[in-house]
Amino acid sequence: MQSLKSSGCLQTLSASSILIETVKIAIIGGGIVGLATAHQLLERHPSMKVLLLEKEQGPGRHQTGHNSGVLHCGLYYKPGSTKARLAVEGLRRMTAFCEQHGVPYELCGKTVVATEPEEIPRLHALLERGKANGVEGLELLGPEQIREFEPHAAGLEGLRVPQEGIVDFGAVCAEMVKEVRARGGELKFSSEVTRARKNGAWTIETKTGDYQTDFLINCAGLQCDRVGRIAGSGDRARIVPFRGEYYKLRPERQHLVKNLIYPVPDPSFPFLGVHFTRQIQGGVECGPNAVLAFKREGYRHTDFSLRDTLETLAYPGFWRFFARYPRMCWEEFKRSYSKKLFCRSLQRLVPELTMEDLAEGGAGVRAQALSPEGELMQDFYFVRREGALHVLNAPSPAATASLAIGDAILDFAAEALNA
Repeated sequence: MQSLKSSGCLQTLSASSILIETVKIAIIGGGIVGLATAHQLLERHPSMKVLLLEKEQGPGRHQTGHNSGVLHCGLYYKPGSTKARLAVEGLRRMTAFCEQHGVPYELCGKTVVATEPEEIPRLHALLERGKANGVEGLELLGPEQIREFEPHAAGLEGLRVPQEGIVDFGAVCAEMVKEVRARGGELKFSSEVTRARKNGAWTIETKTGDYQTDFLINCAGLQCDRVGRIAGSGDRARIVPFRGEYYKLRPERQHLVKNLIYPVPDPSFPFLGVHFTRQIQGGVECGPNAVLAFKREGYRHTDFSLRDTLETLAYPGFWRFFARYPRMCWEEFKRSYSKKLFCRSLQRLVPELTMEDLAEGGAGVRAQALSPEGELMQDFYFVRREGALHVLNAPSPAATASLAIGDAILDFAAEALNA
């Protein structure tokens, strides 16, 4: 076996004369979590050889590039959970990163509105949960106080969340790419991983070349369970894709929303419900709903993948989930195809809204892990295996928390990194 140096990375020449690039750490997935992990890795270990592999032509093309751009402060998550801890820390880290790199952001605040008497106890419970998570400045509001923050919102009571904000996560990714490259990290786009096998070191095969690495980090988002299976994670959870669809307020009606208006979450419903989000680039998004997607990376009603659909339908956890939430699934499906129903849900928060105020918006697909028992996995979920760390559930607020998640991943992998 002959060795040589090329482009700053050690390469090995096998008997078949195929050059295989060798690195210390390989990260699979070029969304914001993978980029933040590479960023934090090179900040801690500046001389380490780090490779990031992404199947798309550029970074952040899926969850990161299709989210609503909200900076979440940790209001909703179970106290003591990884989500709660990393959201609070992640918001601080993300705003500091934006300040350092000139990325536009704004802590504009959010108003959570109770529109029915039965929602008021849940609103108060949300206040206590936020306090337990370390969210600062929370304030209960009466109807008149709600209108001071959101003049067109209607509610019996409200909760003011001043630390919530908005940002352009695409711009954040662009700065992370610059930082990773400036510190010597390699980013390989259009490099879908097709196989990973471990024999001492890992050999990772992609459509554009093969690589060897001592440690593998799986941050593949919508494909993380598949990458996990390729790399022998052995975990039974599966990604079941839920598409979130948005409308936008027409420019002449954007005055109806000053910042962020959210409903009180329904504990029988596993998502937050439709809401209003002002965008850092301008405009106001309305949504999202949450409907089963028939393609993991499908952002239109007509997008369909036979493989993705069959994999969802063959998974027992999906049918157990459906049996647990049949009404919710049906209501979300109807709202996906009915602008009238979508508008009616939004009118609970802003009664002046009309169907004519809504223009077609975009959509995103949430990489939501579902357990074999049919439970949506609520917390971030990391699986450690020999020579590998798999991030198998990192939906919202992962973008906000990405730098803190990156550090958590490196803490899990500390032994391998220091070897």
